Amino acid sequence: MNYYKKKLFATRCRSLLIGLSILLTCCQSIPKSPHLTGLVIEQEPLTDAQVQLIDANGKQLQTTTDASGRYEFPLAGITAPLLLSAVSEGNAEDCTKNSILRPICMAAVIEKINPNQHQIGNINPLTDRIVSDLAVALGFIGPQQWVNSKKIGAFNPIQLHAAQNELRKGFKQALQLLDVKNSGSFNPATYSIQPDDKLIELFSLIHHNRNYDNNTGETGHTTLADISFRPIVGLLPQGAYEPFDLLRAQQELVQINNANRRIFIVGDSTSAVYEQLRFPRMGWGQAFEARFNQDSGIKVITGSRAGRSSRDFFNGRWFAQMEPLIRAGDYVFINHGHNDQNCDSSKPIRGAADVNNLCTYPNNSEGQPQFPNEQPELSFQHSLERYIKIARERGAIPVLFTPTTRIKNAQGQQTTPVVHSHVTKQNNKNGYLYTGDYTQTIKDTATANAVPLIDLEAASIQFVNGLAANEWKHYWLVVDPATNSFYANGAPGSIEAPDGTHFQKNGAEIIATLVAQEIKQNRELIDLGGGLK
Repeated sequence: MNYYKKKLFATRCRSLLIGLSILLTCCQSIPKSPHLTGLVIEQEPLTDAQVQLIDANGKQLQTTTDASGRYEFPLAGITAPLLLSAVSEGNAEDCTKNSILRPICMAAVIEKINPNQHQIGNINPLTDRIVSDLAVALGFIGPQQWVNSKKIGAFNPIQLHAAQNELRKGFKQALQLLDVKNSGSFNPATYSIQPDDKLIELFSLIHHNRNYDNNTGETGHTTLADISFRPIVGLLPQGAYEPFDLLRAQQELVQINNANRRIFIVGDSTSAVYEQLRFPRMGWGQAFEARFNQDSGIKVITGSRAGRSSRDFFNGRWFAQMEPLIRAGDYVFINHGHNDQNCDSSKPIRGAADVNNLCTYPNNSEGQPQFPNEQPELSFQHSLERYIKIARERGAIPVLFTPTTRIKNAQGQQTTPVVHSHVTKQNNKNGYLYTGDYTQTIKDTATANAVPLIDLEAASIQFVNGLAANEWKHYWLVVDPATNSFYANGAPGSIEAPDGTHFQKNGAEIIATLVAQEIKQNRELIDLGGGLK
């Protein structure tokens, strides 16, 4: 039984166990005093998660979930509204951090309780996004900062209802197809999961995380994506969702399950999958699967995330969403480098946060890793080697990529001919602890670890320098607001503010084709190249 069949089987078993737990609870004698009970679930029920309750008066209770992901609090002396939170695989004090591997952290709000009746208080990705909307409305960066305040504050039921309505609209089709009762008034925090409920499948098909706040380096608002890491909500801290397509997610899970080999793309904004809201913006990973023959048996899973470096893509739990899916024979494409260069501590506002969370230092001119004493995780080579090690432990084949070129000439201007720019040099404020060449560090790492290398920077430089002047604007992100109003008023990527780092659809497809060509020419990847068009 392969991994995905096991996962589906395990999910169904968990559903039965949860149902059995509910039935057994119902069959036991009812406690004398009313209780709040709930299920804590991310992609699966979370065992031994730390659960906290904060009531309207600041009273706090703590407990942990049982083997089925359930918890219970007495309601005596508790006043609504309630702010619930759960932490798994770590400690609550680490829920705002990105400098270490962050725990799974989620929250929920219960607007009203009847102190004379038993209540339900589930905590899951959907409740966390609702809390995220409320937290931002209250002036917090994200839900965890509200939880950490230890008080409800100026709670506004109208904002809660608006957040719930946005969620219902985004998941309308899925809730109906999963036979969720009263889907028009569905509340993920108070919904009673019945023994035969299909709702658990929904959680197995979405990825939950919390965004990164550039100015502070702390976790921010909640993000949700489907099984293929296609964003559902998260670009904006509040408001509308992009509709979750349950049937597509189910079909894609089957495709991932049945693929002979999978390619996992671990990277940044240049390879990421984007919201429909920002079309024609695309990452090359979004266009890469189309380079393969339909009968190749290859499935591409692009988990890349905009703004992330090799270090905080791991610490921020973005890679943790991908890692369990990787199995023997798969490929792991490691495509970081753009954001690892954020090491200028003198940079206004973001400097300290970048160094603490994003920055990794390149090797020196002799090819030796550079990092502060006893902090090897700040070495770019060591950060890349973490992915290599995990891929090999899972029987997969790691492949290193140099980053795509930026539209930047030798004088630093956004024009052609472009030159190699993934290098840092000391500035007049001495803002860099170490400087050097990130592309060369990737090559050093590939050699030191006997890993196949795709020099995508060289290939993309050759491509763009073969174009006529300003023709690069047909491939990199330069969008007429008449095509998409998202790029109006001089937004980045508009005609008024061309973006020479990211791609529009044409560019993503060209870069994906360059990757395919480089694979075909690489003798170490001959097995993979055979499936390409």
